[in-house]
Amino acid sequence: MTLLNSRIQEIAQTVLNGGGIDRDEALSLIQLQGQDRYDLFYWANRIRLARVGPTISLCGITSSRIGRCSQDCRFCAQSTHFPTATIPASTEPEEMLTAARQALDRGAHCFGIVSSGLKLTDTEINRLGPVLKQIASGDKLTCCASLGCLTEPQARKLYDFGVRRYNHNLETSRRFFPRVVTTHTYDDRLSTIRSARNAGMQLCCGGIIGLGENLEDRVDLALALRELEVDSIPLNFLDPIAGTPFANNESVSPMTALQTIAMFRFVLPDKSIKIAGGREKCLRDLQSWMFYAGANSTMVGSYLTTAGRNAEDDLQMLKDLELPL
Repeated sequence: MTLLNSRIQEIAQTVLNGGGIDRDEALSLIQLQGQDRYDLFYWANRIRLARVGPTISLCGITSSRIGRCSQDCRFCAQSTHFPTATIPASTEPEEMLTAARQALDRGAHCFGIVSSGLKLTDTEINRLGPVLKQIASGDKLTCCASLGCLTEPQARKLYDFGVRRYNHNLETSRRFFPRVVTTHTYDDRLSTIRSARNAGMQLCCGGIIGLGENLEDRVDLALALRELEVDSIPLNFLDPIAGTPFANNESVSPMTALQTIAMFRFVLPDKSIKIAGGREKCLRDLQSWMFYAGANSTMVGSYLTTAGRNAEDDLQMLKDLELPL
C-alpha cells in the first residue's frame, strides 16, 4: 500500500490549520517529481475545499481597445514594438454591454473591461463611465476593469463608476521582470495596485507562467502576491505568439502547470485562483484537473486577441465534475 508523502501532508496540515508556508517549503512543492505530484494535487484540493469552498466562479472580459500599445511586454501581440498580426481596433459601448450580457448568460460572476496601452487619459476613462455604470447597475456581475496604470484619483473615479475589482498583473517575479518588460518598471505596477486598493477596489493580480522564468521566480511571484494581500490571482500560461520575442518559448507541460497551480494554492490558501489565458493549449485533456490542483475560478469566452474554449464546453465540464457555480 502506497502512503501519502508525509512531508507534503505536514505542510498541508500547517496550511489547513491556518498557518503559512515559507519560501523553502513552496520551492519543495514545485520541485516535486513523479507520483508525489498526485499527493500535492490531493492536498491542494483539500485546501481549496477547506479555505474557499466548493463553488467555482467564472469571469468574462472584453476589450475597449486592442493594439497600438507603446509598451514592450515581450509576450504580447498588441505591442507596436513587434511585427504581429494584431489589427488595432476599438469597441463600441453597445458591443461591450452585449459581451457582458453574454458572460452573465454563461454563468459569469464578474466581467471586466480591458484596454491596451500603458494607461488611459482622464477623458478616456470618463468615456467608459456609462458602460461601467451599466454593468455595475445590474447587481449580478461584479464590475471589473484592466486599464493599465492608474493614479489614485483615476482609481477613485472608477470606483464611483461602479468598478469593484481592478486587474493589474505583476506578470512575474521582481528579479525576472526586466527581461519581460523594459518600458515600465515593477514598481510602476505596485504603484497602480496601491492606488486601486486605496480607492476601495479588490485586487485581481497574477501573472504568466512560461515566460522563461525559473521555479524560484514562480514561487517569488506567489509570495509577492501574498504580501500584497490580493483578492484574486489570475494564472495565465504563455500562448506563444508569432512575431513576439517569446514566440519560440517552450510550452509549459500540463503536469508542470498543475503543479504550479497547486503551489499557489498552498501559498495563497484563502484567495481566489483563476486559470485564464493559455489553459486550453497548455492543459489540453487535463483542463478539468485545474480544480483538483487547487483552482476555484476560470475565464469563460475569449481572451482579447486569442480565442478561448467554447463556453458550453466549460459549463459541461463543471457539470460533469459536479462543481457548483
